[in-house]
Amino acid sequence: MAAINVETKGEVTVIYFLDGKILDSQRIEQVGRELQDAVPQATHKKMILNFKGVTFMSSAMITKLVQVNKACKAQGVALKFCDLSENVMEVFKITKLTKLFDIQKGEDKAIESFDKKGWFG
Repeated sequence: MAAINVETKGEVTVIYFLDGKILDSQRIEQVGRELQDAVPQATHKKMILNFKGVTFMSSAMITKLVQVNKACKAQGVALKFCDLSENVMEVFKITKLTKLFDIQKGEDKAIESFDKKGWFG
C-alpha cells in the first residue's frame, strides 16, 4: 500500500500523506522512498507536501523531510509545506525547522506563493 498520493495541479506537484500518524519505522522508510521518487516527477520544479490529516510524526520522519528538502534543492525544485496540524507545527517550531522549510497555511496559499515575486522581482 502506498504511503503518499501524488497529484499534479497545474504546474505544481502536490503530495498528500495517507497516514494520520507517521510513527512506524518501516512506514517511515516507505514514505521517505516515495518522497524521494516523487522529486523528479516535479517537472515544473514546484512541489508541495500537504500535511492535512497528519497529526503526529516521529523524529525519524523529520529526518526524511530534511533529506527530501536537500534532494529538492539539488534538483532545483522549490518545496513548500502546507496544512500542518498544531502538533506537527509545534515540533517544527521547537526544532527550528520553520527556518528551513517554507511553510504555508493552506494548499491554495502554497500554490499562489510560487508565483509571488520578491521585493525586486
